[in-house]
Order: sequence, then structure tokens, then C-alpha cells
Amino acid sequence: MKKALSLFIVSIVFITGCKSMPKDALTLSPKSLAERQMQTRKYETGNEGKILSACAGLLQDMGFNLDESETKLGLITSSKMRSAENAGQIAGAILIALLGGGATPVDKEQKMRASVVTRPIGEQANYVAVRVTFQRIVWNTHGQVTKSESIIDPAVYQEFFNKLSKAIFLEGHEI
Repeated sequence: MKKALSLFIVSIVFITGCKSMPKDALTLSPKSLAERQMQTRKYETGNEGKILSACAGLLQDMGFNLDESETKLGLITSSKMRSAENAGQIAGAILIALLGGGATPVDKEQKMRASVVTRPIGEQANYVAVRVTFQRIVWNTHGQVTKSESIIDPAVYQEFFNKLSKAIFLEGHEI
């Protein structure tokens, strides 16, 4: 009887666990593909180490502290703390307080994060793809997270890659 009950339970688990996955479950949306294109550039070099070195130097020049760096995996993570105070938000909080609404929390500080991933591409690995992503986390005066978001401004990525191209040129020519 125990074997029959065990077999029945196992059969039910397998039947309910074998649900089919939708065909487009692993397909990237056009929006995510566009974001990936904005965040990625390809450089004609086989030297991934020099690219990573240029990325690390650029991030430090931009005020980021390197948190982790794994050359063998082509990964750099970095962060920096900045003020998130907004004059309009502070004025609104003061107005609410004057009207008797009490203390309203306002954004106080933010952590900016940048991650760089590189990978060799091409038949002889004679190109290196560089993908950078920027995010921010904002805390208010009560220590609560008010925003946690990816930065999707094309100008930010364009500026990063313009500076990276110059850094790679200087690194390649040892200037």
C-alpha cells in the first residue's frame, strides 16, 4: 500500500511539474535588445587585458571606486556615493511641514554603480565586445530606499564609449 501511495504521489508531482514553457519565454524584447545595443561596443583588438585596463582607468577617472575586478572573466564592478538632494523636493517638504503635515522624508544620497563585461568575439577572437551598465540606488532621510533603477540615458553611454575609445587609443600607443 505504501509503495502504491508513493508511486501515486511521485506521478502527481511529475505531471504537475511538466508544464510546458511558452515559446517566447526566453526571447528578448525589442526594448531590451535596443538597450543592449546602446550599452555595447566592439573594438578591433585581441588584447582583452588592455581593454579592461582602459575601462578600469576610465571608471576611476569618472570618480568610481573599483569594487571587484576579475580579468579572467572580463568583469569590473564599481560604485560611487553621491548626494541625491533635490531642491524642489526639499521645498515641498518644507511647505508640507509649514502647513502642519510633519516631517516628510526627502532623497538624501545615492549609490551609482557601473559594471563592465568584456568578451572576445570573432573567428580568431580579434575583436573585444565591451558592455557597460549603470544603475543607481537612492536613499531618503529615513534610510529607506526610494529608487533602484537602471540608467537608460543614451547620452550617458555615448559619453562613456567616447571616453573609452580615447583611453584605448592612448593605452595602445602607450601615451
